[in-house]
Amino acid sequence: METSLRGLCCLRLSVLTDETTSPERQREANRAAAAALGIALSPDREAVDLGVSASKTTPFERPELGAWLRRPDDYDALLFWRFDRAVRSMDDMHELAKWAREQRKMIVFAEGPGGRLVLDFRNPLDPMAQLMVTLFAFAAQMEAQSIRERVTSAQAAMKLMPLRWRGSRAPYGYLPAPLEGGGWTLTQDADAVRVVERIIKELISGRTVNAITHALNADGVASPADHWAAHKGRTPAEHTRWNSVTVTRILRSETLIGWKLSGGKPVRAADGSPVLATREPILTRAEFDAVGALLSGRSVDNSERRDTNALLFGVAHCDSCSGRMYLNNQESRPGQRPSYRCGASARGEVCGHPVNIRADWIDDYVTEQFLHILGGLEVTRTQTIPGYDPQPELNATLAEYEAHMAQQGRQRSEAARAAWQRHADALDARLADLEQRERIESRTVEIRTGRSYAELWAKADTAGRRQMLRDAGAHLLVKPGRAGGWRSLDLNRVSFDVRAPFFADAFADLAAQADDQR
Repeated sequence: METSLRGLCCLRLSVLTDETTSPERQREANRAAAAALGIALSPDREAVDLGVSASKTTPFERPELGAWLRRPDDYDALLFWRFDRAVRSMDDMHELAKWAREQRKMIVFAEGPGGRLVLDFRNPLDPMAQLMVTLFAFAAQMEAQSIRERVTSAQAAMKLMPLRWRGSRAPYGYLPAPLEGGGWTLTQDADAVRVVERIIKELISGRTVNAITHALNADGVASPADHWAAHKGRTPAEHTRWNSVTVTRILRSETLIGWKLSGGKPVRAADGSPVLATREPILTRAEFDAVGALLSGRSVDNSERRDTNALLFGVAHCDSCSGRMYLNNQESRPGQRPSYRCGASARGEVCGHPVNIRADWIDDYVTEQFLHILGGLEVTRTQTIPGYDPQPELNATLAEYEAHMAQQGRQRSEAARAAWQRHADALDARLADLEQRERIESRTVEIRTGRSYAELWAKADTAGRRQMLRDAGAHLLVKPGRAGGWRSLDLNRVSFDVRAPFFADAFADLAAQADDQR
């Protein structure tokens, strides 16, 4: 046959890893059909849409095919490997056929149940092409619906299978891995787990979620979205950053203890127990609850002002009102030095005699006093060994049960009523089980570091020194100044001590050692 038609080779793939419908296989089938029909194909006339679903996009919405359809003068025929490479619904096929009639184009499907199919819309009076389009579009739509139902049914069954993961994006901290016997499960992602452990350690050390987030971004730690993209071998169009919402969501997600979640709620077995997605949970229940308690405790102070460059923030207090003093770095006139001021007015309170004092004076004074009192002492770290408290899970399960009970009586079918009752019975059974569990108290132990406060103070920055002061319960009271007090620090204005309970034992040990040496 004499070559007279210009062809557009159309390729589409929903799943990039599907070898049975690979672009090369589609391309070869289109080439064979074009050669048999006398249609000329050219490498510069191809519409390649990879990772694009025909059920979710019309031909006109696909990146490359859509662009070609808006340039109909550049070709005479469209070639697809099979019908489902073009459309998955009757509506989409109707629109494509309407476009082909208006533009006088030929549509070729290289392979199919009945062999090659050629729809020639260059003759608008031929009704046969439209009839065949309608029949094949109906078959394609039924197949797409059947696929959706099979996938939905399989995922619903898989959701209740212990250790089975359905193959979507894994929660942060985990990666999909083959499961013995077939399918997929979740295993720990070593790199992400190290980040989670870092976050928790910094939270325990007293850092806020905002401070942790800032440090992660400053250190170039990949965000969860970027980390997953790297795992899949993709380069994101735009890199994302950590934020406090992401950090909090990760720490509060029951995926850390290995639970499966659906719609943000635990997936439960028939007995009401949570279904596990992995044999390798990152945290125990007790550790998870301890992290949650830390987050809840920190959230109370989220609105608190933070002077990050102030050594004595949270340490210096006004003697008149006992309120905190804040660093004032703004110079109202040349030569004015930074100072700490009573913050009563900023809090909307009234102080009888608000105080103001030069910052460098009391920074130096507190440093000298702190090292005099504690400089020679060995620094110890406290570590909390988590216990177990069933109450948090009991509360969450009870809330889920109450929400489920609110739907009672709304089911119209017997099947729905039976399903509702099964879930109610499962939640009730889980509540009964949790009520029988005993609470195990956590305990705190002290770990010796072998380093003194003076050593750590010398190496710490302002934020680190401030944390040392606050951990020691350091407390400075500043009284109103007297005439002539602008030349140097009046020691009668200041009173400093450390109030952490464990220092009483340390002082007693030092006193005993001194007595022994006499």
